[in-house]
Amino acid sequence: MKKRPHIIAFGNEKGGSGKSTTAMHVFVALARRGLRVGALDLDLRQKSFFRYIDNREDWCRRKNVELILPQRLYVEASNDPDREKSWAIEGERFNNAVLELSETCDVILIDCPGAHSNLSRLGHSRADTLVTPMNDSFIDFDLLAHIDAKTYTIAGPSVYAEMVWETRKLRAQVGLGPTDWVVVRNRLPVEDAANKRRVGEMLQQLSSKIGFRIANGLSERPIFREMFLSGLTLMDLRDTGEEMDMSKIAARQEVRELMGTLAILPDLKPEKERDIAPATPPTPIAVGGSKIAPPPVPVLADQSGVTSAADANTGHSPKSDTTTLTADTALQPTVGNPVVTGKKKSRFSIFERFGRGA
Repeated sequence: MKKRPHIIAFGNEKGGSGKSTTAMHVFVALARRGLRVGALDLDLRQKSFFRYIDNREDWCRRKNVELILPQRLYVEASNDPDREKSWAIEGERFNNAVLELSETCDVILIDCPGAHSNLSRLGHSRADTLVTPMNDSFIDFDLLAHIDAKTYTIAGPSVYAEMVWETRKLRAQVGLGPTDWVVVRNRLPVEDAANKRRVGEMLQQLSSKIGFRIANGLSERPIFREMFLSGLTLMDLRDTGEEMDMSKIAARQEVRELMGTLAILPDLKPEKERDIAPATPPTPIAVGGSKIAPPPVPVLADQSGVTSAADANTGHSPKSDTTTLTADTALQPTVGNPVVTGKKKSRFSIFERFGRGA
């Protein structure tokens, strides 16, 4: 039976970090390898990721050109005034969309809202790989952790880091493998400025505390902003007859280096036969109040793992975990993942990483 698809979520509660642009380039890079890619845009207000894809479709019609497109599904928000019922409805819609895409896709990309919401928590909780783009500044760093301005030391986690921590615990409780969390530094300045070095040092410190890898992303180049209206990416330009000057070549290399650091399913080969067995159904995860029924305990294999603490900043690819996991088995996550052992749930909290009790 075909492996269940690898789910990549793009999450950041601060707008303008390049989330949708990064997601689009990751989609094209994966699709050009022959992988079948599904897409969900959970930012139901702005829908920047799907707007990017709309522009791509329009450009293809105008130019009479065929470009790779993802299989995408829409998840509608619930209007039920009861919050718990609304969350349950949205959870069912989300899980159904993931299940439908899983039947035909090797990879599913989820663009999460740039705000705290039920759908954002759902998207994060399903992520085998979580990509968090951030602008290379302390304004964006504040999304991950608070810094003492006098000593340049990390004072404690931010609300977003706490949310990611909770969704990782949720995955552990239902028997899913740990999430490979990658923080991507976008808009890196070319010059070696003091602010750039300090942000890098703070990220290194924080990564060892709460368990994420660091990747260099897309630098500050006009080409990344200009391509939105055409729906193109740096990986498309040569195929569309665009002239490749040195700036575009350098920008395309940034995308390739980012993909190398993400190391998403490096061993996955495209299927030779299109008529394949259905994918293993993904596990529904209920997020909401106490009236929402708990999700069923999954039995999953071939789940991607997370690099160890020693590998967190070396760019090593995630290790494959073929162990069958259930809610009652001991999950052995890496640094930053909560521990669930047997039927007693650990009270281990993210705050303990910063020397404070839960």
